[in-house]
Amino acid sequence: MHKAIFLDRDGVINRLVWNPSTGEFESPHHVKDLEIYPWTLESLSTLRKMGYLLFLISNQPSYAKGKTSMENIKEIHDKIHRIFEEHQIDFADYYYCYHHPHGIVPELTGTCQCRKPGTLFLSMANDKYYLSLKDSWLIGDRDSDIVCGQSFGLRTIQIQEQCSIKNRGESHPDFIAENLKKATQIVADYSNEIKERGVQYEKR
Repeated sequence: MHKAIFLDRDGVINRLVWNPSTGEFESPHHVKDLEIYPWTLESLSTLRKMGYLLFLISNQPSYAKGKTSMENIKEIHDKIHRIFEEHQIDFADYYYCYHHPHGIVPELTGTCQCRKPGTLFLSMANDKYYLSLKDSWLIGDRDSDIVCGQSFGLRTIQIQEQCSIKNRGESHPDFIAENLKKATQIVADYSNEIKERGVQYEKR
């Protein structure tokens, strides 16, 4: 069985972008607006070295809501994937939900099981990669991320990204962290503590 880290994207891996038309911080709508946090690549590399499979799980409804094109959304993903490849960071899979309950694109409008806090993508990953859920984590900056992870039996870390503060406060994450670098340290510390307890138990 494999242990896994599921990561939200915007606000965790890359910066959110101010949208003056909505007065909100949102996902980037054009590849030129994509900005990876300076600690992201090192953090992801550390998690891989610790033996975790990495999964990206992200709600991306901007096309469904008429804010950008699907081509732009896919171009942003391709850019992120290339950056990971250039730094030898291997993601097991990427899971994107393009739906929104109040979209304007008919085929992407309405309720679905893949939009977080829905757990469809977690279930798909578990079936495909045979995961050890008790050893796996979900890291995100919104309440929907935390509810998603906890509903599937994962430990959760909520990133305290200031730009997404209005989207949290109603969930109860297992841990909170300033950013992905701090979250990675939490995972490492927790793993080390479990190992130490295991050694003590075996000695008894």
